[in-house]
Amino acid sequence: MRLLLIEDDFKTVQLVKQGLEENFYEVDIAYDGLIGKQLALRNKYAVIITDIILPGINGHMLIRELREAGIKAPILILSAMGDTNDRVAGFDAGADQYLVKPFSFLELLARIRSLIKRSSEVQMTHDVLKFEDLEANLDTKCVKRGNEVIELTAQEFKLLEYFLRNQGRVLSKAQIAEKVWDVDFDRRTNYVEVYINYLRKKIDKNFERKLIHTVFGMGYVLR
Repeated sequence: MRLLLIEDDFKTVQLVKQGLEENFYEVDIAYDGLIGKQLALRNKYAVIITDIILPGINGHMLIRELREAGIKAPILILSAMGDTNDRVAGFDAGADQYLVKPFSFLELLARIRSLIKRSSEVQMTHDVLKFEDLEANLDTKCVKRGNEVIELTAQEFKLLEYFLRNQGRVLSKAQIAEKVWDVDFDRRTNYVEVYINYLRKKIDKNFERKLIHTVFGMGYVLR
């Protein structure tokens, strides 16, 4: 498996590179965002790992430009910037995972394995999830409610897919954080609520019948 690490801190690069190579990954290194972008566009990577604060081009802009260029490789942000706004900005840019420095290398390794496993799963053609008048096509990522097409970001789509696969079940914030973002829920952050609100504005706000409901003290449910 070939990975790309975009990081300007030499010690972090050496630590991560050595650990990944000991676990039989091949690692390409870029010390600034522009070089990282060039490598990502030129080569095929199983996972791209990037910091946010980088010379040349910052991580958020880098991720957006890679997604706009059609790069579908899973992207993991590795950053010291870890509050709710930082995480939301990273996910909105198109990242799949977010790990805050200082970090456990074992956790980084687990995140990488999870991303590789998820990206290698083959979905059946025309796989459509439905609930009431809401439907999501897992192949085209097209979401409709009634006759209205609803535009979702990648993270909003993942959240909706999780709700659709668990219709009628009350889902806790911890469950959502683990299944949608593959992270342990941190009570000091509110990014789960932020994305619930994003999703509600798009699939519920302009419709008389509301589908996403809050179960106070327990979580959320699609019903």
